[in-house]
Amino acid sequence: MAGGGARRENLTDLADRYGSDKGSAKHRYTELYHMLFHPYRDRAIRLLEMGLQIGGPEHGAAAGRKTTDLPSIRMWLEFFPRARVHGLDVSDFSWFAADRFTFHRCDMDAREDIARAAADMPEFDIVLDDASHASHHQQNAFLELFPKLRRGGLYIIEDLRWQPEAYERPGITKTADLFRSFSEHRVFRHADPRTGAEFAALAPAISGCFLFPVRYDRARRDQVAVIHKR
Repeated sequence: MAGGGARRENLTDLADRYGSDKGSAKHRYTELYHMLFHPYRDRAIRLLEMGLQIGGPEHGAAAGRKTTDLPSIRMWLEFFPRARVHGLDVSDFSWFAADRFTFHRCDMDAREDIARAAADMPEFDIVLDDASHASHHQQNAFLELFPKLRRGGLYIIEDLRWQPEAYERPGITKTADLFRSFSEHRVFRHADPRTGAEFAALAPAISGCFLFPVRYDRARRDQVAVIHKR
C-alpha cells in the first residue's frame, strides 16, 4: 500500500490508462507481469525495454519516422517509482525527458550495433524485448543482453507467434521453437550450429524458462517467453 493506505494501481490498469498494448485490450501481458514484477515494485531496479512505440520498420515505416509517445515506458516509470528505466529503439525517442529514463538508439538488424549499445548500458534486473519480433533480432539481442542481466533477473521476449516479413530470414530457427526446446529438454536446438553453440554457452546461467500461449489459452501458439537467470 502507498502512503496513507491508498490503493496502488494494478499494472494492467496502468497499461490501459497509458494505451499500452500489453494491457487488457490486446495481449494481457500485464496480468503475468504484475505477478512477476510485484516484488521489484519499490526497489531501485534497472529495467530495459526494446521497442517503444507500435508502427516501426517492421510494419513498413521508415526508421526515421516521427515518434509521438512511449506508452509502456510511462507505465514502467509509474509502476516502479524508484527504477531507472532504459529504452532502446531504431527510431528516435531522445525527445522524451524523464528523470529516471535513458534512451539508446540501435538498429536490431545489426548485431554489432546491439553490442555497441550494450557496452553503454548498466546491468539490469528486467529486460523486455518488444522490438521488431524478427527471429534473428530477438536471438542476437538475447546473446548480447542476457549477459547484462543481474543474477536473479528476468529476461522476457514478447510476440513470439509473429515475425515481420520485412526482416524475417528464411530458414532461421524461430525463437519460440528455440526456447521451447530448452524449456522441455534443457538443450538449445538451432539450425545454425554457431548460433546454437552461443546459446548453449549461456544455458548454465538459466535457472528457468517458461513459455505462455496467446492470451493464456493452451490451445494457441507460444506468445511470450520468461527466462530467469541463476
